[in-house]
Amino acid sequence: MKRLRVGYLPTLYHTAYVLKSGGWVEKQLGMEVEWRLYPTGPAITKAFGENHINVGYIGLPPAMIAIDRGASIVCVGGGHVEGTVMIAPERFKALGELGDTRRVLEQFKGRKIGTPSRGSIHDVIIRDLLDKVGLAGITVENYEWAEFLPEALEKGEIDGAVGTPSLFVAASEQLSVKIVLPPDRLWPYNPSYGILVRRELEEHPQLIKGFLEAHKRACTLIREKPAEAAKLVTGEISGLSLDFVVKTYTVSPKYCALLSREYIDSTIKFVPVLRKLGYLQKNLEEKDIFEASYVEEIHPEAPHY
Repeated sequence: MKRLRVGYLPTLYHTAYVLKSGGWVEKQLGMEVEWRLYPTGPAITKAFGENHINVGYIGLPPAMIAIDRGASIVCVGGGHVEGTVMIAPERFKALGELGDTRRVLEQFKGRKIGTPSRGSIHDVIIRDLLDKVGLAGITVENYEWAEFLPEALEKGEIDGAVGTPSLFVAASEQLSVKIVLPPDRLWPYNPSYGILVRRELEEHPQLIKGFLEAHKRACTLIREKPAEAAKLVTGEISGLSLDFVVKTYTVSPKYCALLSREYIDSTIKFVPVLRKLGYLQKNLEEKDIFEASYVEEIHPEAPHY
């Protein structure tokens, strides 16, 4: 193989931007790497299916939906947990003020909550939560690009939004918003993203382990030296401030490359939820989704989430 094709998302806390900035993967593997940007996880799975990429950054629910539909992909590494927050304008009360998740959500009866595309991890989490607390009369509005959500809030098209930590930081720069439901209350330990590969890449285990080794170093940098990592990210994205990236890192600072038992178990809990929502037909098992041996080899220490 002469070139690795990596699909990534416009999500600042993913290691893609750190790895791109210094050519970390190219140096680790000694080969050309082509980085391709996609708007959402479902778009990444489509790129996998069309053989445009052989490595991808993606939330686990859209990956599971793709696997259910026959995609030959597998998760070989973690990256971050609890990467979903719910935000709203200051006139709404937060969990700390009301003390109960249902009471927070009741404020949105007859209103709209925006989230990225159907099947994204944020979409699945908020739909499941509304179902669990038994609330009807709340509309979930999907947007192809998560970057449209702050503007939709500002225009009053939606009354709340569910998305990544960077959504909160971006919206905070445009209007007065707050986190009404924090990451650990929406879905504890949810696998906000992982590293997926086409199964045919398993014919080249050294490539997978090499990529994961670079990914692990980038996770460590974000976790231990966020300002230094943020500087690399701002070098990749013009007009982005160092403060913006650091704030994004700190909303939910749980970064690690390992596929821990908690990460895997939390992912498996999505199976009945995805089936109930009509996104899955099969009862996927751990072996259908994960191959943890590669990352366990390069990350023998305990998880850092």
